[in-house]
Amino acid sequence: MSGPDHYCEGAAVLETGDGFFRPASRPARDFGVLLVRSLAAGAAGGPVRVLDGMAGCGIRALRYGLEGGATAVWANDADPDRLPLLERNLAGLPAAVERQVGAATAQQLLAGCLVAGRRFELVDLDAFGCPAALVPLALEAVAFGGVLYLASTDGRSATGHDRQAALRRFGAAARAHPASWEIALRLQLGLLARSAWAMGRGITPLLSFSEGRAFRTALRLERHPARGEEGQLGLVAHCHGCGDQQVQSLGRLGRWRPCGCPGAPSGEVPPLAVSGPLWIGPLQDPATLTTMLQEAEAGGAHLDRPGRRLLERLRADPAFTPRCWPVDAIARRLGQGPPPLADLVAALSAQGFATAASGVMAAQLRSEAPWPVIVATARGLVAATAAR
Repeated sequence: MSGPDHYCEGAAVLETGDGFFRPASRPARDFGVLLVRSLAAGAAGGPVRVLDGMAGCGIRALRYGLEGGATAVWANDADPDRLPLLERNLAGLPAAVERQVGAATAQQLLAGCLVAGRRFELVDLDAFGCPAALVPLALEAVAFGGVLYLASTDGRSATGHDRQAALRRFGAAARAHPASWEIALRLQLGLLARSAWAMGRGITPLLSFSEGRAFRTALRLERHPARGEEGQLGLVAHCHGCGDQQVQSLGRLGRWRPCGCPGAPSGEVPPLAVSGPLWIGPLQDPATLTTMLQEAEAGGAHLDRPGRRLLERLRADPAFTPRCWPVDAIARRLGQGPPPLADLVAALSAQGFATAASGVMAAQLRSEAPWPVIVATARGLVAATAAR
């Protein structure tokens, strides 16, 4: 069943209406369904309640009930004119799935949940703009061990293009960086972590990704912070001259070491572009991503080919360090074409440095190796190839 007024995705057939809707965001919706299925698999028959706070036409809420195994779905959209559309689309949910439809603002919805003591195994906030103001209330609505799945379309402030807005929204500095999507995701996670810690809670990042338009993070809310969890909040420094990058935890903040740039005649060290505070720990939880892929293989939940490729890339790169360089930046340092990324990853790994191809941004190297070692290794690989 499809036509000009209907859209088919996974097990859902629904009307999209005349509001904002992006078919290209399907991987994010697929991932949400798989997150709910992962929660259902571990619930041992317990409730799996989902709150879709910015439901739009209701496609995510519908798929959570049809494919995700949710036992209850609450779909809300702040536009009251969309309420009839939401009700029509959610009529397709199985009778066993408890449903509720509302037209409150996100703030009203989450505040009402706090007052009523309602918590959900998954809270989905597919926000337009920056959802920073909603974060404390959103975390209050997540059950312990549950998941907050948060999106932001505020790319300018988080990628260093509006530094004043970054200070207002994230309480952090955001500077231009070659791995801009990564910095944006880490700023978002840093805000989430600080809010959770203020409540006495902890977080475990499960999934973080972007296509450059929306920045999406999923985290598990823990009853208490893990030992040393606060050490995952820190600063990232980047030298736009030589390309070096440094990372420091706020808990052990000290002097930045000199980079590889020649010093000024006065002996002063060139200034570094410092972003943060932000999350400097892993962005992905490979065990969760493996479970999501297994749920997709088991059937019942749909994962399209682009989404599968993205999920596999993210699983292969837990993002253990924020230090990332585009291969183009390495090529500029060499003054010639860079070696294949896979060869550079293998060579640095063989030297004992944790290294991977970035799953967040294509054609980027992630490594704990010192920057001069990365450049020297790349130069050696290029020379060895030329000598053959």
